[in-house]
Amino acid sequence: MDQHTSKDTSVPCSGQLDRCPLPNEILQPLVVPALQAISPRAILQDDNAPPHHSAAVNTFIQLVNRMVWPANSPDQNPIEHMWDELCRRIQQHHPPPANLGQLLQWLQQEWNGVSRAFKCNLIHSMRQRCVEFLAHNGGHTRY
Repeated sequence: MDQHTSKDTSVPCSGQLDRCPLPNEILQPLVVPALQAISPRAILQDDNAPPHHSAAVNTFIQLVNRMVWPANSPDQNPIEHMWDELCRRIQQHHPPPANLGQLLQWLQQEWNGVSRAFKCNLIHSMRQRCVEFLAHNGGHTRY
């Protein structure tokens, strides 16, 4: 667990994701340096959303290793389990949010409350996720 950074950074993006200033406000100042600090071999995993593959994004992504990821496979992405956990925590600890700002605040609060062990477990599950994904010829797995 010591090899992973304990600093979690989230950057809310208002409006449509394809208009979000992903390269200049997220990738260049946050993602690229964080991956380079982890290891020269660190691998970025995104979810194949079209904004993640724009020409502007691809310019910055050349600075890091990017996982080749099949389309339509959210069951393989561990962030989906983190979103499930955040949803459960918000529903347990909060009334419905009054507005987007309140939801973002609660998401950040609950993200910070998720144990390091839970986050590391998701990270360390990637090898087995990939093994099962290949064994099922790209089909659904228990994840």
